[in-house]
Amino acid sequence: MTDDNRSRAFEFRAATRLVVGRNAITQLGQLARELGATRVLVVSDPGVARAGHTAAGLDALAASGIATAVFDQFGENPTTAQVEAGTAVAREFRPDLIVGLGGGSSMDCAKGINFLLSCGGRMHDYHGRGKATGPMLPSIAVPTTAGTGSETQSFALITDAANDMKMACGDPRAAFRIAILDVHLTLTQPVRVAALTGIDAVSHAVESHVSRAATPASRIFSREAWRLLANNLPRVFADSTDVAAREAVQRGAAWAGLAIENAMLGAAHALANPLTAAHRVVHGQAVGLMLPHVVRFNAASCGTPYAELLHDIGIDAAPEAAGDELATWLFRLLAAANLRTTLSALGIPAADGPALAAAAATQWTGGFNPRQASIDDFAHLYEAAR
Repeated sequence: MTDDNRSRAFEFRAATRLVVGRNAITQLGQLARELGATRVLVVSDPGVARAGHTAAGLDALAASGIATAVFDQFGENPTTAQVEAGTAVAREFRPDLIVGLGGGSSMDCAKGINFLLSCGGRMHDYHGRGKATGPMLPSIAVPTTAGTGSETQSFALITDAANDMKMACGDPRAAFRIAILDVHLTLTQPVRVAALTGIDAVSHAVESHVSRAATPASRIFSREAWRLLANNLPRVFADSTDVAAREAVQRGAAWAGLAIENAMLGAAHALANPLTAAHRVVHGQAVGLMLPHVVRFNAASCGTPYAELLHDIGIDAAPEAAGDELATWLFRLLAAANLRTTLSALGIPAADGPALAAAAATQWTGGFNPRQASIDDFAHLYEAAR
C-alpha cells in the first residue's frame, strides 16, 4: 500500500438506500410502492421460506395490494442454469420489481435474474463489471444473514453450471435500490451459518481495506465494518441470542459490502473460490481459512493499514509486525467460530495444490491484491494452509 495509492483521484458509489430497524420487513410493501411496483417477483430459497421470512415479506407486499410470484428453485451457490430458470418464471409473470429475500444466494440470484430479464443474453455476458446493456428493473434486498454484503453492492456471484467456477457479475444498474436491515430476520440462523457468514464479512473488510483499488472513502467503510465485526462476532459466537451484537454484525456486513463495491477484494477470495468449485468447501470456511495466510503474504506492503485494523480492536502493533499479529488474531477468530483451520482437516489432498493454484490465478479478484501473486505464490499459499 503506497502513499500514491492513498492520495490518487477516486470515485465513490453508494446506490442503495438503507432502511434499518427491528421488524422493518413490515415496510416492504410500502417501499415497493414507492418504487412504483404493482407486480413483484420474490427470489427466496426454501430454507428462508421454512423460517417464515418469505411469508412475512409476501404478507407485507400483499398488504400494499401488490401481486407476487416466488422463485425458490436454487441452492447455496446459484448456478447459471438456476438463474435461467428464474428468468423464465419472471418472463411469464412480468414483474416490475424484484425482491431478493434471504442470504447472499437469494440476493445474487435476484440480481442474476434481473440481468437476464432486463438485458437478455447469458450470465457469461455480464462476467466482470459494467456489462449491462440498458436499464434494469428496480430491486429491493431483504437479507436474512449477515455476511455477504450483497445488499449494498452490485455484484452477483453466479456459478457456471458447466465447470462450477464462480463468476462475479456486477454493474451499478444491478445494485438494489433499497435494502431492509431487520435484525430479527437473522436470529433464525443456526450458529454455524452465523459463523460462516460472519467470517466472510470479516474477509471483506480486511481485503477491501488493502485492495489496490481502495480509496480514502472506501476505507471509511472497510474500517468501520471491521470494527463492528471484529468486536461483535465473538459475542455472537458466545451467545447467539445477543441481539445487539447481531445488529452490529449486520451493519458491519452492509458497510463491508459498500467497501467491496468501491474497492473490490483480493487473493483470499481468489484462493477460496477454487476450493468451493473443486471440493464444495463452503465459501465462509474457504475464505476464512486462507485469509490469515494472505495477510502474512501481504504484510511487507500492508503494515500500516493492518496496524490500523489492529488498533481498532485494542492491539497496538508496529507496522512491520502487524501482518503476523493480524494473522494470529484471525486464526483465533476462526477457531472461536469452530471452523477448520487447515486444508488437511477439510480432506483436501496436497496433490490438488497445482490445479487449485492454476484456478486461483484466473480469478478476477486476485488482480486487486496489494501484492501481485503468481501461480507459484498461490501454490505456496495453499501449501502454507495445509
